[in-house]
Amino acid sequence: MKYRKFGRSDWMASILGFGAMRLPVTGGDMRQIDESEAMRMIKYAIDHGVNYIDTAYMYHGGNSEVLIGRILSEGYRDKVRIATKMPIGMVRSRDELDRIFEEQMKRLQVDRIDLYLMHGVDRDRWRKILDLDVLDWAERKIDEGRIGYLGFSFHDEFEVFKEVVDGYDRWTFCQIQYNYLDVESSRRTPGTNGVKYAASRGLAVVVMEPIRGGLLAVPPPLEVKAVFDEADVKRTPAEWALLWVWNHPEVSVVLSGMSTFEQVVENIATASIAEPGILSEDELRIIEKVRSMYLKYGFIGCTGCRYCIPCPRGVEIPTILRYMNRLLMAGGGEERRIVEEYYGEVPEDRRADRCVRCGECEKKCPQRLPIRELLRRSAFMFRPPPP
Repeated sequence: MKYRKFGRSDWMASILGFGAMRLPVTGGDMRQIDESEAMRMIKYAIDHGVNYIDTAYMYHGGNSEVLIGRILSEGYRDKVRIATKMPIGMVRSRDELDRIFEEQMKRLQVDRIDLYLMHGVDRDRWRKILDLDVLDWAERKIDEGRIGYLGFSFHDEFEVFKEVVDGYDRWTFCQIQYNYLDVESSRRTPGTNGVKYAASRGLAVVVMEPIRGGLLAVPPPLEVKAVFDEADVKRTPAEWALLWVWNHPEVSVVLSGMSTFEQVVENIATASIAEPGILSEDELRIIEKVRSMYLKYGFIGCTGCRYCIPCPRGVEIPTILRYMNRLLMAGGGEERRIVEEYYGEVPEDRRADRCVRCGECEKKCPQRLPIRELLRRSAFMFRPPPP
């Protein structure tokens, strides 16, 4: 494992962090973590040098923090630093800050949270943080020794990001979405300008969604594969995506939301060779060509975080959007197979035509996707295959 300095702190963080948001589950229920497999994966990662574990109050219905706590209690506490988050979107008063924080401490079985973030900060949540004086609350926790370093995860454009960075002088780190598709400022990410600005202010940059919720790891369309094949060094799509992020010296940690043991092994192997500047100019030009092609194919931006569910009508929104992405990328006569798989996986009573356009999903989406319109389009795209 390789390590990089964590911003202006004196700590060296593993360049690969374990994101505990997409752990393996049983029965398709995101609350029911496959504990034995998840613990095997996380322990393997720690044993192979990963020292940054990221979770949050809401991940897996709260059970992600509980699972991490069990692992820490089995002799792993001194080997890692734990990051978790205050769910600002849920907080309605200052009184809730202590209640949630104490619950997190109990779940994690710790008396100090090493890395604490304000979760999913955007323009509105930044205003809430200021209005409720949340930063004063956090400073008291730092002074009491119950929080190590304070940071924030972020979903908004660069100008808002700059306001948040400049609005508080005790930030140690930030967590932003960054991958070779998300290089421009948008309502989901501050892009490359955000990465460089945070680093220039001494903040450690922690990257989430380096593989765009897994979309950059799936077998690419034939045209995209042909571009990747131009490279002298052959890599998997996931390796290209991860190495592109690690190529940036401003990035301290790349979080991977690993769902299988094989992904853990592969990502650790990739991390073992990653260095700033590892990609040649020719390789960077290849990725830029791939980026242009993916954008042409119409990625819709869903990262599979599942914040949009449960839907009041039971619509399986993340699965439907995942199939939309596959269909938009499809080539070589794959469209019919994808539609058939969609009908095999998504039950009739959970398909897009159940949507009543209430908009509850859009209020929860950190990517601010027009989910109602996407579901309307998907109902057209996934017409029943001909007999």
